Amino acid sequence: MTVSPNTLRAARRLVVKIGSALLVDETDGRIRRAWLDALADDVAACRARGQEVVVVSSGAIAVGREHLGLVGRPLRLEEKQAAAATGQIRLAHAYQETLARHGLTVAQVLLTLDDTEDRRRHLNGRATLETLLRLGAVPVINENDTVATAEIRFGDNDRLAARVAQMISADTLVLLSDIDGLYTADPRKDPDAVLIPEVRELTSEIEGMAGEPPPGYSSGGMVTKIAAARIAIAAGCRMAIAKGKRMNPLAALDHAPEEGGAPCTWFLPAGEPLTARKRWIAGHLAPAGALVVDEGAAAALRRGTSLLPKGVVGVEGDFERGDLVAVRTAGGRVVARGLSAYSAMDARLILGHHSQEIAEILGWRGRDEMIHRDDMVLA
Repeated sequence: MTVSPNTLRAARRLVVKIGSALLVDETDGRIRRAWLDALADDVAACRARGQEVVVVSSGAIAVGREHLGLVGRPLRLEEKQAAAATGQIRLAHAYQETLARHGLTVAQVLLTLDDTEDRRRHLNGRATLETLLRLGAVPVINENDTVATAEIRFGDNDRLAARVAQMISADTLVLLSDIDGLYTADPRKDPDAVLIPEVRELTSEIEGMAGEPPPGYSSGGMVTKIAAARIAIAAGCRMAIAKGKRMNPLAALDHAPEEGGAPCTWFLPAGEPLTARKRWIAGHLAPAGALVVDEGAAAALRRGTSLLPKGVVGVEGDFERGDLVAVRTAGGRVVARGLSAYSAMDARLILGHHSQEIAEILGWRGRDEMIHRDDMVLA
């Protein structure tokens, strides 16, 4: 059976963003457990068909403020941080309990804007998430509100989810909202507003269709979702805006609307995630140094392999882990560019050695590859 490209079934690595208004009851600040259980059933179904799933969840402040008596008024920054500290543990426990019904392990990950902007912290975060996914866990991510400040906060989890999708080269991002997609106008005010099922380019006209955020716990509106779409599309990741208040909101996206699935809006990129990532490596970074390789390693790279320390014969420049470096032969011929998994200092120590010797030489175990093929573009 052919799977429609605009369905959840076409995803391989999926990021799902859940807003506070969906997860938390505004009247008493309690987690909507029946809804969360239904969502967990959806996540388990995705995992059962071989899809990797990452959840980006709001709700910590909304849950915690009730327990601290911080209701009925806007919160100061330090009060939000205190509420997050209280609510985050309850939120993580709820996810752990509901996914445990399916034998799934939950991993809590807290991120700030700096964690995605700083290259080394970005790589550390990506490596952690990649490892959790490889080990079969479901990472549940939230902005680290307990330490973030007004200057570095995302302010909404739509853009955080898009950054996470970009970080792990996800191919699908779903923003569960209180609305079932992008309309030509605000459907709450304009009865003639029409849902747009597919967007292939973020034009000024599309951006002009975004309205004001809804009242309540939600901090994001269509403006932040369009901003998230811009990030996702640039990373080669398709994105859906879908109504989340229904039970089993992910299962509702298993089929296209014309096949009985829920209405939504899909934002479609021009390229695949890896293709977009490699275009970024190839065209937008200046090398901070170089790894000199022997002819055997150069030939192996042309066959599509990663660069191992054994094939490196020299290191030029002073670069850090995650910096872009050129890969060239002793004769000066550049064969590739890529993101180094080691600093120049560490690379000099392990060059010419087998990967299994890295831990003994450095005193810690890093990646087997000096540059992984997913982080490399051939010249």
